[in-house]
Amino acid sequence: MSGYRFYPTADARQDEIWDYTFNEWGEQQAEKYIVELHSHISKLANNKLLWWSLPASLTVPSDLSLSVYFSHYNQHYIFFRELSDGMIGVMTILHATMDIPVRLKEDLSNIND
Repeated sequence: MSGYRFYPTADARQDEIWDYTFNEWGEQQAEKYIVELHSHISKLANNKLLWWSLPASLTVPSDLSLSVYFSHYNQHYIFFRELSDGMIGVMTILHATMDIPVRLKEDLSNIND
C-alpha cells in the first residue's frame, strides 16, 4: 500500500479550500470535503489506473524534468508526481474555474527538488 505527501503549495491550496468551504457552507461541509478529497488522493496512491498523464509541454517549466499526473475530484484538479519511494507527492490542487495552465505553471515553478 502506497501513501501520499503534500508539497507546501498543495498544503496551502488545501487550506484555501477549507477556508472557502467553511466560509460558504460551514465547518461540517468543509470537514466532509477535505476528508473526501483525502480519500480520493489515497485511492490515487494505490491505483495507477486512475492517473492521467499531463503532457510536459503544456505546463511543466522547461527546467524541471518530471512526469506530472492529474486527477479530477469534484470541483478540483489534483496534480501530483510519483516519488522515489513509491508514494505520490501532491504538488497542487486547483479549482476548475481557475486559469489552470497559468496557476499550474506558477505552482510547479515553486517545486524545489
